Amino acid sequence: MADNLAVDGEFLSILGLWSGHQSGEVYVDLARLLAEEHVPFLAALRYEASGLRKLEEWEQTWGLQRTQDSGRRVDDIPVPPKYKIADFAKASYWRHRGKLDVPKERFISYPGAERGADQTLVLGWAGWDHAEQAQALASLTIARAQREGWDASRLTALLAGLAELEPWLHQWHGQTDPRMGVSPAQAMTSTLDRELARLGLTRAELRAWRPQPASRGRRPRTTQEA
Repeated sequence: MADNLAVDGEFLSILGLWSGHQSGEVYVDLARLLAEEHVPFLAALRYEASGLRKLEEWEQTWGLQRTQDSGRRVDDIPVPPKYKIADFAKASYWRHRGKLDVPKERFISYPGAERGADQTLVLGWAGWDHAEQAQALASLTIARAQREGWDASRLTALLAGLAELEPWLHQWHGQTDPRMGVSPAQAMTSTLDRELARLGLTRAELRAWRPQPASRGRRPRTTQEA
C-alpha cells in the first residue's frame, strides 16, 4: 500500500496538507495517519491480563452457545463481563471495540510480521470475514516460513492467530467449497495441524504465547543509523 501511494501525486498532496509538511517520508506519515485505525489480530496483543481473563469467560459462553445450537441441552449460559478501557493494551483499541469488544476498526494489524529489513507495519482489511482473515494469515505465515526462513519462535504468534479463528471457521465456514473440495474450516485446520507438526508446537503453546515486554532505556541503533 505504501509503495503504491508513494507514486500517487494527488494522495501525496493531500497527505502533505494533513501532516503539515512535504517531507517525502510517505511511510512515516502513513504510520502516523493509521496509528489509531487498526487493532491487532491476536488477543494477546489486544488485551491486558484482565482483558484476557474476560475473553476466557466470553469463549466459555460462545462454546455453550455452539453446544446449544447443535441441538444438545444446555441448562444455563452465563452472561460474560463487559470490557473496560483498562482491559485493552491501548486506548485506541478500546475506542474501536468498546465494552462488548465489537470490531469497528478499519484495519487488522499484524505486529511482528514485518518482512526482513522492512519494518513497516503489516495491515489487512478489517472487512474480511473469518475465512478471508484465516487465508490471509495462513498465506503470511507460509510466506515468512518459506521466503524468510522464520523458525518456530517467530511463527508462533501468527499460528496463534490462526488458532483463534478456528472455532469461528467451523461455525460459519464449514460448508464444502467446490473450488477447494473441502470447507475453508477443514482447509485451515489441516494447514494449522501441518505447521504445528513441522515446528514441534502444540495448540496449548499457541494459546500461552505472550509478547515480550517492551524494553526500556536507550533505543538501539538501526542499520540506517549506523
